[in-house]
Amino acid sequence: MTRTRNIRPRRPLLAGTTAVAAMAVTAGLVAATAEPAKAAAGPKLSLIAATTSITLTSWKEEPGVYLDLGTYLTAEGTPLELKVTRKSYKDPVTITQTVYEGGKAKAKVLPKGTVKDFSGLRDFAKITVTDKAGKKVLSRSEDFCPNNASGRVRPDAPATSKYPESCPTNPFTLGSVWGVEKGWAANTYAGSYTEPVMLAAGTYTAKVGVAKKYRDLFGIANKPATIKVTVQERSYEDEQSATGPASRSSASGEHAGHGAAHQAPTAHTGHGSGHAPTPAQAAAPVTSGAGPSYNVGHGPLKAAPPTLPWALKKQQAARSMRVGDTGGQTDGSRKAPALQPLSKRPAGKPSVPDVPKPDLRSLPAYGIVVSDGERDIPGKDYLAFSANVWNAGPAQLVVDGFRSPGKAKMDAYQYFYDAKGKQVGYTPTGTMEWDPRPGHMHWHFTDFASYRLLKANKKEAVRSGKEAFCLANTDAIDYTVKNANWHPFNTDLSTACGAENSISVREVLDVGSGDTYSQDLPGQSFDITDVPNGTYYIQVLANPEKRLKETSVDNNSALRKIVLGGKPGKRTVTVPAHDLVNGN
Repeated sequence: MTRTRNIRPRRPLLAGTTAVAAMAVTAGLVAATAEPAKAAAGPKLSLIAATTSITLTSWKEEPGVYLDLGTYLTAEGTPLELKVTRKSYKDPVTITQTVYEGGKAKAKVLPKGTVKDFSGLRDFAKITVTDKAGKKVLSRSEDFCPNNASGRVRPDAPATSKYPESCPTNPFTLGSVWGVEKGWAANTYAGSYTEPVMLAAGTYTAKVGVAKKYRDLFGIANKPATIKVTVQERSYEDEQSATGPASRSSASGEHAGHGAAHQAPTAHTGHGSGHAPTPAQAAAPVTSGAGPSYNVGHGPLKAAPPTLPWALKKQQAARSMRVGDTGGQTDGSRKAPALQPLSKRPAGKPSVPDVPKPDLRSLPAYGIVVSDGERDIPGKDYLAFSANVWNAGPAQLVVDGFRSPGKAKMDAYQYFYDAKGKQVGYTPTGTMEWDPRPGHMHWHFTDFASYRLLKANKKEAVRSGKEAFCLANTDAIDYTVKNANWHPFNTDLSTACGAENSISVREVLDVGSGDTYSQDLPGQSFDITDVPNGTYYIQVLANPEKRLKETSVDNNSALRKIVLGGKPGKRTVTVPAHDLVNGN
């Protein structure tokens, strides 16, 4: 596939990628099911509707409505828990369900072809819409990501959902966990992954059901939900004139509505190096009407989901971490020990104890395009791409920076913890530097990764100037590895990177998560203006100076083959598939 592009590339998400607001459900909506004396093999799943009627708004300025009809999948008895994995990029994606026999969890392998990727269950919901005369005006299927804990359906349900907040969209994801907690509901609406539908003002009847494939697979009753839909047409201008500027956000659908089952794939806002955004940043709230789309500076997106309840909690919570050997738990239930205070430099002598350490691994580059980099430099060609380094564990990567009064740089130290989460050692590991450039404005840890364009013979042709980073957990790469944290804290730069006047900074890369940067600026992307056409490899290299202490350094390099073509000023790049991963 040949791609030429003269704008900065948009990075597919993070951490991936689901967003919903908390939902209130009346006590009579779903009757609580008593726990059976003997645990069933799987959960009792039901499709419910929060309401029998709903009003959707079609704005004259942006006609069309989004079919967030308030339908949910609920789980009772036991959670719906699915683990989606692939052994390597040469192997297909497979899925297992966690079921219980005699109270013990076991993996039930689901049929081949149930999933093809990590984005969710394809064509899960079936929607038909008929007009007042009974004529069918719409028939569509929607995908379903279970990871969108919309709220509890009964007061005695678990207070929180242990499952992740999104389904990954990184093309090189290796393992994901999806789930609906027992006593909880997950919205079946596919959110920003759907297109608006054109319905004229009037009344309609919508029926939402679960596809037979999934009814048979999970034992879901064939009971479609029926909702009366009223479509009203409104205008931003008329609404603002009637209510005044103070109501503009409400009129345009910018107040916190219920939201989407998926979070739009986006890139970190306000960060020139292309970090992926946290759900709280990416999730500009909308209502069911087709209000203004959310834009992160890389072109318009379709629909914006509301702020994640989990993301809001993270912003208020104290920093925490999960480290050490816990017997391979990956259920998100472990308690997180408090971090050590950062008010002073570490005491005692540096040491590297024999305890679990992180394992940094590189993913192949993706999102590869040719860009002009800066429009005021005619004839320049840059190769832009996204790159991810992730932590396969079993311990977090914890790096603290300490600043001497008046110094421009911080001294960086890597910390180590025992199986109980107690700090047992640390070692110097380079420096942190303040990046004052617009779009950055935070502390970078130096020498975390390096990017190189290699010739066909694997010798270096061009090296990216980007080697300093603020670490953040932007992507869920493999939540099935030992000690994976399904709710990492520092998922954005505001929680991780400090301010110009900071005396110390802590940056963490959690187990199972990765950190994506888009190399799309001059000095970061590869200047290929004078690079001959031909076959090359983009190398993503983690821990290039081997300053960080890891479980292994043998998996720190990843290569992605590309073919450069075209003429100066109009260069092209062809990106062959990487084993079974076809996406660029």
